[in-house]
Amino acid sequence: MRVGVLASGSGTLLEAMLAAELPVVVVIADRPCRALDLTGRRAPAVLVERDTFGTEFDRDAYTRLVVESLDDHDVELVVSAGFGTVLGQDLQDAFGGRILNTHPSLLPAFPGWHAVPAALDFGVKVTGCTVHVMTLDVDAGPILAQEAVPVLDTDDETTLHERIKVVERRLYIDTIGAIIERGYVLEPPGPEDPAPDPVEQS
Repeated sequence: MRVGVLASGSGTLLEAMLAAELPVVVVIADRPCRALDLTGRRAPAVLVERDTFGTEFDRDAYTRLVVESLDDHDVELVVSAGFGTVLGQDLQDAFGGRILNTHPSLLPAFPGWHAVPAALDFGVKVTGCTVHVMTLDVDAGPILAQEAVPVLDTDDETTLHERIKVVERRLYIDTIGAIIERGYVLEPPGPEDPAPDPVEQS
């Protein structure tokens, strides 16, 4: 299964994926970043640069460019690794059900961009990491794997997030590896029940 990785930042998740020898065939970034420098000769690194972060940003046109780059490399499974741009419907049309993401909480608790401080503010004793299928609704797709991380009395946002990231790297790679091994993301539907024999009319 050919994996395309979407990245935006330091590339620590990508680095772990490459170290685990996952079949990454392309890395796409929306801005110049360290992730583009990590692949070496392992896979092409493609910059599909976002031209603006203002209200004039054309999300649909940008999404089409990303999808074209994924298609150019015959990607079968899309993996988000800290990608900073929310993509539009065209990605779902092309790869729906085959786009993975991680989130630093036990979804459905604390969705959105500020999950770690939200967990601390709420005072939970346990949070964690979720691997899920990406949908148009942010952090709302089917959950594939979760693992709990205790919240320590001494934790602040930085220390808690760093401990979640350790779990995230392992859980994400294990989940991707299992998907590649079985050949699909979600359990395929079973055969339809056979239709009942028609009732003879008397």
